[in-house]
Amino acid sequence: MRRLIIALVASGTLMGAAYAQTAVTTTPELFVTAQPTDVLSYNLVGLNITNAEDETVGEIKDLIISDGKLTGYIISVGGFLGMGERYVIVDPSAVKIDYMETDKKWLATMTITKDQLKTAPEFKYEGRWGR
Repeated sequence: MRRLIIALVASGTLMGAAYAQTAVTTTPELFVTAQPTDVLSYNLVGLNITNAEDETVGEIKDLIISDGKLTGYIISVGGFLGMGERYVIVDPSAVKIDYMETDKKWLATMTITKDQLKTAPEFKYEGRWGR
């Protein structure tokens, strides 16, 4: 009986050690590969946004990243030569980004009017977001 108990304890210990050795630890990947469909931020910042009537309704000024994901575009609305412009934040799904291969040019479009953007809640670069 004593041998049986010792054998069970020994095999349990060995199984635990074997399990610990085969346990897989995951580490985050350090490197990624850019895909042909990916967009770089410098392609977006400064990009004019047009609507269905081909009117320029704003310009992408900044990107909002939250928990590692794009959660908003800060768009300048109104103004002329930087005077009187204001900023609003729109959901990325509201802006369609396309690359025109023939023109080697990025395009941003929205289904919105200038007036709708002008009445949107204003974002201000202040506090932790000050420039």
